[in-house]
Amino acid sequence: MRACAFDYGTVRVGVAVVDELGLLAHPRPALPGRDRAALLQAICELVRDESIEHIVVGLPLDMKGTESGSAKAVRVFATEIANATGLSVELWDERLSTTQAHRAMAEHTTTRQRKTRVDSAAACIVLQAWLEAQRGRR
Repeated sequence: MRACAFDYGTVRVGVAVVDELGLLAHPRPALPGRDRAALLQAICELVRDESIEHIVVGLPLDMKGTESGSAKAVRVFATEIANATGLSVELWDERLSTTQAHRAMAEHTTTRQRKTRVDSAAACIVLQAWLEAQRGRR
């Protein structure tokens, strides 16, 4: 199944897409998050161009597993994506995904590069975790 993931942010939205074999998540350039209409249009184009069948959106939870303050905005975003694309959207625990992304990128990128790439790296971590959970369910 072709799937993609989004790491929601008000400035940038990280994007990752599963490869054709359904094994690995790959980053795509982050999308600007300030203009919601343009963002949803870009997501619809990605869904069409990449033949996406399922969407995963990272849900911010605190370390106790309860929803953080920004979870409500993420839920609204997920609903908007579902309405715009007609696809099912699954919320997925994104705890520490951004921290993991920063750590993974620290050795190979400058601080400036990390700033623009970390959102999509976090989306990759969320999508890869989702993929592994799907494999465990089979």
